[in-house]
Amino acid sequence: MREVSRRGILGLGAGAVASLAVAGCSSSGSSSKPKPRETQQAKPIGDGSTSRGVQRPKEPKPERLERGQKPPQFVIFSWDGAGEVGNGLFPRFRKLAKDHGATMTFFLSGIYCLPESKKSMYRPPNNPVGASDIGYLTDEHVRMTLENVRKAWLEGHEIGTHFNGHFCAGSGSVERWTPAQWESEIEQAVSFVTKWRTNTGFKDLDPLPFDYRKELIGGRTPCLKGQENLLPTARKLGWRYDASSPGGRQVWPSKKQGLWDFPLQQIPFPGHSFEVLSMDYNILANQSRNSTNAPPSNYPGWRKQATEAYIAGFRRAYESNRAPLFIGNHFEQWNGGIYMDAVEEALKHMADEKHKDVRLVSFRQFTDWMDAQDPAVLQELRSFEVGETWRANR
Repeated sequence: MREVSRRGILGLGAGAVASLAVAGCSSSGSSSKPKPRETQQAKPIGDGSTSRGVQRPKEPKPERLERGQKPPQFVIFSWDGAGEVGNGLFPRFRKLAKDHGATMTFFLSGIYCLPESKKSMYRPPNNPVGASDIGYLTDEHVRMTLENVRKAWLEGHEIGTHFNGHFCAGSGSVERWTPAQWESEIEQAVSFVTKWRTNTGFKDLDPLPFDYRKELIGGRTPCLKGQENLLPTARKLGWRYDASSPGGRQVWPSKKQGLWDFPLQQIPFPGHSFEVLSMDYNILANQSRNSTNAPPSNYPGWRKQATEAYIAGFRRAYESNRAPLFIGNHFEQWNGGIYMDAVEEALKHMADEKHKDVRLVSFRQFTDWMDAQDPAVLQELRSFEVGETWRANR
C-alpha cells in the first residue's frame, strides 16, 4: 500500500499570528478572528449536499515583499484523507489550530463521503468497480467526517482532495493513469463530496457550506505518485497548485506545468546522516520498518525524534533562506499515536511568541501569497540554497 526507501520514503498519500501583516499574509490571531456565521443568503447546490453564500473568517490578504525585504516563514500543515473514524483526531487538530491561530489544508478522500453500501458507484481507473486500497468508512464515520469537514471550512481551513481509492501498486497504480483517467477520478471525488446527501440518505446534517468545485484548487496524490499525468488535467480544471512531488528540498518553490509545485521536503533526521521526508509515515517507516504497532518501549524515543525532526526542518529554514516548510500527516494512531503528539508539539514550538514572523497557513493561502509576489523577488528567493542564510541585495 505504501512504497518506502531510506532518505526519501514515500508515504501515503503561529507563531505571532497577531503580526501577520508584516510582509506576509495579513490576518489576525485567534482572539480577534471574526466568528464564522451562516447567513440567510446561503443557497443549496444540487441535492443540498453543498451550498454557497456562507460566511467564514476572511482569507488573509497577501502582501507583496519589497526588494530586499526578508520573507516571513510559512509553514503548511496538511492532512491526507481527512476522515474522522471516532478517534477524535480531526477535532483535536482543529482545536489545536484554533488555539494557535493556524489554518491547515485537509486533503479529503472522496470515498470517505460514500457509504460502503454504495461502493459500486466508484469506478476507479484500471481497477475493479468499487475497489479501494483504503477502507470505506462506516456510515457513522462518514457522518463524523462530514461534520468535521463542515466545521473546518467554517474555521478558515482549506478542503483539497486526496482523490479516492489510493492505489499505489500493480497495474492499477495511479502512477499508470492517463490524464483522462485522472479527470475521471477527480470528477468522481467531487461527485461523492457534492452528492453525499443522496448517497447516504442523511437528512439531519447541514450542507457543507462551500461550492466544492470552486473550493478545490489542489491536492496530493496517493503515495506521491502520478503527478506527471495529473498536472495536465489539474491545469485544465483550473487548479493552482499540486502537493504531490516527493523528495523536495527546503528551497523556495517554482511552478511545474503551470501549477505551483509544493513538495514534501527532505528535513534533518536527528541521529542519522540522511534526511527524512516531512511526513509522519516516512518518519515511522525509518523508525519501525513500516510497522505501525512496534514495541511500546520504543515510543518515547521515537516521539522525541519525530518532534525534533520537524523542529529541525523548521529551524533550518527559519534561520536561513526562509523557504516554506510543508508537513504532511494522517489522522492515525500509528505506534501509540506518537506521530500525532510530535506534530502537535512541533506546531506549538513554531507558534511560540519568539517566532514573530511565522505564518501557519493553508496551501490555498500560501498560493495566494505566491501569486501576489513580484516574479523577480521570487526568483531571488529561489536563488538561496538549503541552509543558505538569507540576505538582502545579495
